[in-house]
Amino acid sequence: QVQFVESGGGLVQAGGSLRLSCAVSGSPFSIGSTAWYRQAPGKQRELVAFISSGAWTNYADSVKGRFTISRENGKNTVYLQMNSLKPEDTAVYYCNARPPYSAWGQGTQVTVSS
Repeated sequence: QVQFVESGGGLVQAGGSLRLSCAVSGSPFSIGSTAWYRQAPGKQRELVAFISSGAWTNYADSVKGRFTISRENGKNTVYLQMNSLKPEDTAVYYCNARPPYSAWGQGTQVTVSS
C-alpha cells in the first residue's frame, strides 16, 4: 500500500519561500502522477500541482509561475518549491496520487503572514 509523508511546512512572511517534501513509500512505481493538494480552513481540498511519471507538470492558475513541483525518483520523493508566497496560500498541504488514493497523510501546515 502506498503511503505519503509530507514535511517542510512552517510560518513565513508574504513574499517568502518554502520547500515541501513528500516521501512516498510502499509501491511508488505504481503511481502514475503524484500531486500536491491543499486545504484552507473552511474550504474544499484543491489540486495545486502534479507531476507525471514522465516529469510532465501542471499547475493551478493560482500558483502558476510561483510554485514548482519536481521529483527525485532515486529517493521516491516529490517536492514543491513555493516562492512569492501570499497569505491566501495558507493551508494544510498534502501529497497523493492523481487521482488521489483514499488514504491521506497528515499533511504539513503552511502559514503565510501578511
